[in-house]
Amino acid sequence: MQLIKIMLLTILLGFSAEAMNQEKTQQLVNEGLERLTKNQLAQQSVDQTLEQIQAMEKDYQDELQLLDGLNMYNAMLKRQLDDQQLQINKFNTSINNATLIERQIMPLLVRMVDALESFVDIDMPFLNQERTQRVADLRELLDKAEFTTSEKCRRVFEAYQIENEYGYTIESYKGRVDLVDSQFAVDFLRIGRIGLMYRDLAGDKVGFWNNQTKGWQPLTERQYKRHITKGLKIAREEISPELITLPLLADIEVRP
Repeated sequence: MQLIKIMLLTILLGFSAEAMNQEKTQQLVNEGLERLTKNQLAQQSVDQTLEQIQAMEKDYQDELQLLDGLNMYNAMLKRQLDDQQLQINKFNTSINNATLIERQIMPLLVRMVDALESFVDIDMPFLNQERTQRVADLRELLDKAEFTTSEKCRRVFEAYQIENEYGYTIESYKGRVDLVDSQFAVDFLRIGRIGLMYRDLAGDKVGFWNNQTKGWQPLTERQYKRHITKGLKIAREEISPELITLPLLADIEVRP
């Protein structure tokens, strides 16, 4: 009987030990599974952190590129601003110089108009009313504030150019001649500034401007009447240019 009890006890102890071993094994398995789960969670956290770090690194690189682009743009703007400031300084200098030049050029224009008026007075009396009116218009122009200095210069130089062209052109125009005993309508013939002749509308009277006497001098030679008539036709482009004989007086200074 004692032996049976011992055997039963041994069996019970065996079952108890095996149960304990199974329980311990299960505990170890559970602990392993728990650690595995924790490791998986930790790995997921590490992966998420790595992804965040990589995303932050990419954002940082993008910001560096943007900053580099902004620095280049700011440098370009600074060069443009420096160039604009240089241009502004040049413009200010030009404005100051223009103001100085304008103060100097207006008296010059007045003197030029005075000289033009004097020249018209002593020149042969062709287109006298037109040329005198041109000078008067220039004087009025110089006194008007609504016209710029450049426009005033242009008009004065234009008047000088017109006067200059009279020296090498030929023209015919109508007018009146006042002699001591008569006054009549005529056709004038101007050849540059070397000759100014007239022929009355009937074609009977001809003459020329005598620079020495500062007056009109009639011509009686028939050849002059024919040549003056031919010169009028040439000036009107009615015939082709050809040689003509005209009365001209040379200004000769006689010295003792």
